[in-house]
Amino acid sequence: MMMTRELSALRGRDRAPASRHRLPHSVAAALLALATTLAPAQAAEPVRIGIGFGLAFLPIYVCEDLRLIEKEGKALHLALKASYRRFLGPGPLHDAIASGGIDMGPYGLAPLLVQWAQARGKPRQILAVSGVTTLPLTLLSNRARLRTLADLRPSDRIALPTAFSPQLYLLQMQSEKVFGQFDRLHSQIIVLKPADAVAALISGSEPAAYFSSPPYTEIALSDPRIHKMLTSAEVIGGRSSFLVIGATRRYVAAHPKIAAAVGKAMDAAAKIIRDDPRRAAQIYLAHEPSKALTQRTLNAIIDDIKGEFGSAVYGVQVFADFLSRRGALKSSPQSWKEIVAPALLKSPST
Repeated sequence: MMMTRELSALRGRDRAPASRHRLPHSVAAALLALATTLAPAQAAEPVRIGIGFGLAFLPIYVCEDLRLIEKEGKALHLALKASYRRFLGPGPLHDAIASGGIDMGPYGLAPLLVQWAQARGKPRQILAVSGVTTLPLTLLSNRARLRTLADLRPSDRIALPTAFSPQLYLLQMQSEKVFGQFDRLHSQIIVLKPADAVAALISGSEPAAYFSSPPYTEIALSDPRIHKMLTSAEVIGGRSSFLVIGATRRYVAAHPKIAAAVGKAMDAAAKIIRDDPRRAAQIYLAHEPSKALTQRTLNAIIDDIKGEFGSAVYGVQVFADFLSRRGALKSSPQSWKEIVAPALLKSPST
């Protein structure tokens, strides 16, 4: 019995120090929380994206406001911080990408193909990281006699939004089909800001035609005197990308998961636009306030084109074949898969 009591006493003494030094659960939890707070957080990696103006940038505005690139990065175990820098024209923007001033930015499909071909296989070669939109483009006229390109007279002026817009290449492609010369109408092209071109069409003055994009197409067609002459779908035989996000091969190779996160974010933005055009319109007007577009009008326009957004890239081969025929490409891709980042290889691009 004594041995038992002594053994118990010894065990009690063995346990006593541990009991005296054990921290209460509340204190231990507080210390753990403090240690977590003081631990250095993982620094977010910057993703610098160039942008411009217009409804084509709607998915990027959605990405910015809802932090979609950050969310998709987190799903890929990346801490990202996207920033957006606005440029007034494609030249300075593309120079910034080439110099490393920004990481990626928008290209028309033709300029992307040209820059892809010029530096083929080199670190500065441009690859498509994600599609943005396949906004439909429409050649409009205020002349009842103008129904096709063949109806244009030498005195008829055709307005484009910029000298190297996607509309230029579509006009050249259709000219090649109709006249056998891609540059047949070059002397008739003028450059006008979209709002000025639409105002001129509605007034009935020159230009005789304007190659438009939403929302200006819808604004112009609200006047019964204005009609469609040609659409981008008719030229291409289907969809074609109006805007594509491009980055250098060097950047894509060094940051494949970031490229994947951007593509996934564009698809997430596209779904939001499809599911809630009203919310998308609110986001757009917050970034680009407009006197010409009411919330209600823009809701209707976005609802009409809500399926024209996403990461897939369309019309690559049609554009590549045309640019090769006119000698604008040093080498032509044999497949769209040659010009895209690896994350897009399983997309429904064409």
